[in-house]
Amino acid sequence: MPSVHPADLLHAIETDLHGNILPFWIHHVADPRARTFRGALANDLMVDPAAVRGALLTSRILWTFSAAFRALAEPASLQMADLACEDLMRRYHDSVHGGFLWSIHADGTVDRDRKQVYGQAFAIYALTEYHAATGKRGPLEQAIALFGLLEKHARDRVHGGYVEAFARDWAPVTDWRLSAVDQNDPKSQNTMLHVMEAYTRLLIVWPDAGLRQALRDLVETMLTRILDPRTGHLGLFFTRDWRPTSRLISYGHDIEAAWLLSRAAEVLSDAGLEERIAALAIKIADVTLAEGTDKDGALFNQGDPAGIVDDTKEWWPQAEAVVGFLNAWQITGADRYLSAAAKTWEFIESHLIDREHGEWFRGVTRAGKVIPSFEKVGFWKCPYHNGRMGLEAIARLRAGVMAR
Repeated sequence: MPSVHPADLLHAIETDLHGNILPFWIHHVADPRARTFRGALANDLMVDPAAVRGALLTSRILWTFSAAFRALAEPASLQMADLACEDLMRRYHDSVHGGFLWSIHADGTVDRDRKQVYGQAFAIYALTEYHAATGKRGPLEQAIALFGLLEKHARDRVHGGYVEAFARDWAPVTDWRLSAVDQNDPKSQNTMLHVMEAYTRLLIVWPDAGLRQALRDLVETMLTRILDPRTGHLGLFFTRDWRPTSRLISYGHDIEAAWLLSRAAEVLSDAGLEERIAALAIKIADVTLAEGTDKDGALFNQGDPAGIVDDTKEWWPQAEAVVGFLNAWQITGADRYLSAAAKTWEFIESHLIDREHGEWFRGVTRAGKVIPSFEKVGFWKCPYHNGRMGLEAIARLRAGVMAR
């Protein structure tokens, strides 16, 4: 028997999603009077009124509350999704060249007008989910148009995959970096992963043959260029012809890729591909448990072939670990993966959920101390990872409870 029954884990995650994560963003981050969102909050909820805001945060809010409304049918979630769609289209959409700008200043003027493919992927993902939640055709048309732009400008027809970034008018650039901490390489696992996620979601509501082939090609690229089946790790950065340029390992991205690949194969309805990816998903889960998980159940941030190089424990790898281990449990029926998900959840409950001010802390040290320089809400700190974890875990655990 596992250390925790699926119903107990289900109840705990439902309680956090319904009573903590979603209400926090509604009450503390939404700014209905200004018809926008606050760009940065400290752990004590102090607002930074000068914070630069990005389309990424708005897109992730849009996806989270659209998906929450579809799952829970709560009017407050629909109101948040409506506000996020308005904010995204009004402040970030490029009506001249198409696509979405990367960031704006607090006064609404443009900060960076580049077309980061990672950001475009999240816009597709969010607009598609909003369409699914509301039935509105306009957001779906925007997502389809953005898919066309990526296929026209970003897809590498020679080597496969998608180039990282472009100028506002989709002209080539030489600075492809997603953030200041990333390498300046033309391709990354992170961008490919989320283009795949976006295309997977879009295909469910728009079963277009061209989109289906693009998704299939991208899944093959993930499996043959980015994932090393011998090690169970994914590379992070690459040249155009897929020569790896980094030895770092991101344990959160590894386990996230495991379940997102499983979802893509399921949507493509390819039994052979599903079987192939299932074996790889289990390999990744096993390697993540053996190499990237601390004795308290938390994932470390990064490693390399020699061992751990960054032992901090950020919020998003923990969220992805819960879903990735539950995915392995569903594939195999092995209770050790359910136990792994439960142990990671116990770490989240003990160290990341902020019982005083709400939501989750962005990260803690290996010893579990909150890192004070990390924000509660910011350019990257969003409701997407832990909100998506909540929705995914609830659905998977409900299925598991029903099966028992």
